[in-house]
Amino acid sequence: MKPFLNTLFQEQSYDQHSFFLMAGPCVVESEKGAMDIALTISAWCQALAIPYVFKASYRKANRTSASSFTGIGDRKALEILQQIRTQIKVPVVTDIHTAEEAKLAAPYVDILQIPAFLCRQTDLLLAAAETGKIINIKKGQFLSGPAMRFAVEKITSTGNEKVLLTERGTTFGYQDLVVDFRNIPWMQDIGVPVVMDVTHALQQPNQSSGVTGGNPQLIGTLAKAAIATGADGLFIETHPNPSLAKSDGANMLPLDQLQPLLKELINIKKAISINVNPQ
Repeated sequence: MKPFLNTLFQEQSYDQHSFFLMAGPCVVESEKGAMDIALTISAWCQALAIPYVFKASYRKANRTSASSFTGIGDRKALEILQQIRTQIKVPVVTDIHTAEEAKLAAPYVDILQIPAFLCRQTDLLLAAAETGKIINIKKGQFLSGPAMRFAVEKITSTGNEKVLLTERGTTFGYQDLVVDFRNIPWMQDIGVPVVMDVTHALQQPNQSSGVTGGNPQLIGTLAKAAIATGADGLFIETHPNPSLAKSDGANMLPLDQLQPLLKELINIKKAISINVNPQ
């Protein structure tokens, strides 16, 4: 694990050989809802010795419809993220969309996330990097894994070496995505940890209804394949009741299905470790 990740997880007790988990709801919907999800997943991860990052957007900017939910208010949502960070003692990641948002969000979180659509925006990447935070860049749906080295170079040009890359699928036609698992080792070859976003990779965007669809029944399949392929971390959006989620409910994992999935993934990770490092 990279030194900056060891520092990130220094308040947690975890298996050094484990993958790490970035999980939570798509967006902060309420203080109680976010806190409850964070507490639940944190307890499971502690029991399973998995290093954990709580994720939630404080505001959603990339919406299909102008009527879609975007958030409860920037400052209010950021303060909830900071509360989770300090009270539950887990690191927090949130999306940003502009250079101004990088400065706004940085004091409240540990990781700034660049959405896939914006991974080529130089001013955004540089502003994020200059905060000194860890930067998680999602691979554009229109890019190959090796092409993401240019995004990484923009971050490191500022002297910030704390970079993650996240695979989240490649556009397939107008309304679907596919995952090329070659991108995991290809992006690791750039010299950064690689995360697999197993929920957004199952989106079905641009639906005529104006609401993004998805295939959440395949989340476990993609997660298992990602661990088997050697992903350093997993990104999973989850909600107690995805049908009532205010954003991206169509591709979220029901919260009660997360713990059993994590147990399966640990077994896969252990099996890989045995094969790679036979005793």
